[in-house]
Amino acid sequence: MEKAQGFSPDRNVLCLFDVDGTLTPPREKIDPELDEFFQTLRKKVKIGIVGGSDYSKIAEQLGEGDDVIHKFDYVFAENGTVQYKDGKLLSKHAIQNQIGEELLQDLINFCLSYMGLIKLPKKRGTFIEFRNGMINISPIGRSCTPEERIEFSEIDKREKIREKFVAALKKEFAGKGLRFTKGGLISFDIFPEGWDKRLCLEVLEREGLDAIYFFGNETSDLDLCFGTLKTTETFPVKNSSHCHNSSATV
Repeated sequence: MEKAQGFSPDRNVLCLFDVDGTLTPPREKIDPELDEFFQTLRKKVKIGIVGGSDYSKIAEQLGEGDDVIHKFDYVFAENGTVQYKDGKLLSKHAIQNQIGEELLQDLINFCLSYMGLIKLPKKRGTFIEFRNGMINISPIGRSCTPEERIEFSEIDKREKIREKFVAALKKEFAGKGLRFTKGGLISFDIFPEGWDKRLCLEVLEREGLDAIYFFGNETSDLDLCFGTLKTTETFPVKNSSHCHNSSATV
């Protein structure tokens, strides 16, 4: 099968990529040249992605619809709580099953109350996005425009809006088994302890791969960088050109 598709029979190395800020600017589409490069790279090594967004958002950035799960050998959405291999869904984890409805509602209610006290130049919609394996919190609202996203990011750098929000959550929910991770420009994620990007290792450690090279850029990527897979090497990526050049050395 792989030989028929032009793949090397010795493809036993994986290049694993973060999405936002690594393959694309946050929430933007992949550069066509980089997209084409990945399909060339895939003939020599296996390629995979692991992102914090849900699959529909990743698909918008890297392809169309179900196209993406067929362009990559592995796709790990929502920090790896939704797992695909060779175009097929392997498993999904649900946050409500892990932490329970009572804690989940306490968490959502606290966030709604806290955000009601935040004053910004602009607020839009989708302040809380419920995903399979996490809750995403955005003080400005995820429906903001790219320009509004940048504006909020600059305010956040000065006033540390997300940092203070996370500090309040950590104090309120101490000992409840929750993690809070800031990533991207406008939001942060809340998920159960252990449900960071290392979840993809549940699958990858069983694959018998010779090596894994991870390309990432954000704080939320560090958990995977320092994961338990000893054969993993990590590459901080500044932009798509850097990603292209680093990949070429593998």
